[in-house]
Amino acid sequence: MRTRAVAAATVVAATLAGPATAELPAGMQLVEPPALEAWVAAGRLPPVRERLPETPRIVEVESPGRHGGRLRMIFGRSKDTRLLVVYGYARLVTYDAQFRIRPDILAAVDVEEGRRFTLHLRSGHRWSDGHPFTAEDFRYWWDDVANNPKLSPLGPPQVMKVDGHGPTFEVVDGRTVRYTWHAPNPYFLPALAAATPLYIYRPAHYLRRFHKRYADPGRLARMVGKSGRRNWAALHNRRDNQYKNDNPWLPTLQPWVLRTQPPAQLFVFRRNPYFHRIDQNGRQLPYADRVAMKVAAGGVIPLKTGAGESDLQARGLAFSDYTFLKEAEKRENFQVRLWQTAKGSHVALYPNLNARDPVWRKLMRAADFRRALSLAINRHEINQVIYYGLAVEGQNTALPASPLHRPEYAGAWAGFDLDRANALLDGLGLARDGSRGLRTLPDGRPMEIIVETAGEDSEQADVLELVHDSWLRAGIKLFTRPSQREVFRNRIFAGETLMSVWFGLENGVPNAETSPDELAPTSQLQLQWPKWGQYHQTGGRAGERPDNPHALELLELNRKWIRAASQAERARIWHRMLAIHADRVYSIGLVAAVPQPVIVNRHLRNVPERAIFNWNPGAQFGAYMPDTFWFADSRRRRMRR
Repeated sequence: MRTRAVAAATVVAATLAGPATAELPAGMQLVEPPALEAWVAAGRLPPVRERLPETPRIVEVESPGRHGGRLRMIFGRSKDTRLLVVYGYARLVTYDAQFRIRPDILAAVDVEEGRRFTLHLRSGHRWSDGHPFTAEDFRYWWDDVANNPKLSPLGPPQVMKVDGHGPTFEVVDGRTVRYTWHAPNPYFLPALAAATPLYIYRPAHYLRRFHKRYADPGRLARMVGKSGRRNWAALHNRRDNQYKNDNPWLPTLQPWVLRTQPPAQLFVFRRNPYFHRIDQNGRQLPYADRVAMKVAAGGVIPLKTGAGESDLQARGLAFSDYTFLKEAEKRENFQVRLWQTAKGSHVALYPNLNARDPVWRKLMRAADFRRALSLAINRHEINQVIYYGLAVEGQNTALPASPLHRPEYAGAWAGFDLDRANALLDGLGLARDGSRGLRTLPDGRPMEIIVETAGEDSEQADVLELVHDSWLRAGIKLFTRPSQREVFRNRIFAGETLMSVWFGLENGVPNAETSPDELAPTSQLQLQWPKWGQYHQTGGRAGERPDNPHALELLELNRKWIRAASQAERARIWHRMLAIHADRVYSIGLVAAVPQPVIVNRHLRNVPERAIFNWNPGAQFGAYMPDTFWFADSRRRRMRR
């Protein structure tokens, strides 16, 4: 079967509720950004019609804008220059506001049998330095980077492999490339559209000067020596990192181009003169000429935002800042909006089924123990006390915005029922110590659970304090141990941690075509079964083989989803996996959809009033296309510095 545009992650619908795309109408008058007019007049740039692809992407914006201005943001680290790649969100294919995949940089994608992907480039598309973007950029990555053992010792990324085998790569013509696998690869297009995307192309014209196969040996040796890198491969990899976005000389396809050499406290990004999108009035996007990214310590980001130093801010802000920001809103020129977060749970507990302690490990693997812990949590109290009743109470599962949501998944073992919790604990033989009121383990130790955190905010500690109080009524004492994130993860991997607290499912708004691998033990980073995940991840070379029948069923269901021939079959697989999680309580979700404060300058247009704030899918602001945000105040449009 052959489908046009996209498949795998969601077949493109005929219409969209938000920005849409269309072919370039005959006779459309293109508008030159005023910031570039002098460059065009001086012959330093060609006019806008010659800079755009023959068929640019036309974005139908709700409020057509005007060019100009500087968009200010605040970030916590110099390395956060990468977030302009996230927010700029130019991808071969992108998620739209409804989390459906659409062509973006690409003109189209043909998908056959879920395993053959033909990518069609836009004729005349150019990198930010004006050099043509062609099939050669894809060939260079595949032949000279991904399959070069010096640059990629492990070969192509895992998402490019099916059953351990990579695709056949073909250059069909100068604007068309094809990848063919022996079996379906449903992960390919979502990887291209991710917040941290799979880059299967490179600016070959720029990088060849650092590649041993193409560069003059003497000149390359001098560059390596001057750079202080070990060899040519280290130099090439340092110059070639599109996601890190820390090389001002690396050509890009993003809407804004870095113009500040790191390290710095203020990074300036200027408009890409060759960006491939325009609005319905023929104005080349982005509207804003510049983005200014100020670096500040994480703890002062709310204060600086409240002082009006940012025009668009969510990074570094938490729901606990909401009251302060609403007060500041009265004094400063911004609005506070609350967007819904989309993780399966904003706060979730993860019993470690791979705990090293044999007594605790046996207990953590008992479904009735996990169910009892869940029933002994007063989620309504947590919601009211910490989140003003604005969160959604329930388990770590698909949210109401997902077509896979079912109330019974969210409500399973989630009601506050101490009598039932105590009955389950009694049934496990966990008797109470008469002197302290705590239950005891089979070996006589008091039932004291240390919940480990990454120690990155006080919100989790506040939640755990309330969990402590309700668990105590069930005879369980909770202690909290914060540590640095690396130590936190390493202790979990080693089995030293009994239980941890973290976010829930990364994607709480999945559809049937979204990969369900988060629900199966497929990664060491899954906190409830890290050794089982590591076993799968390494092909059995490390970790522990799962011996839990339901975990094994989840792995088999995940494999079946990959091979499924229809959306209906994939939906059935998803529901079975969600049902297993709801019943077996492998993670204990507390509350979800906690609002994310988003600060928006009062003059900034096209920023949604209500939206979903999510990393993947969505790229936080990216799915809402910040290149279409513009300042209605003409004074702000004249702001350049």
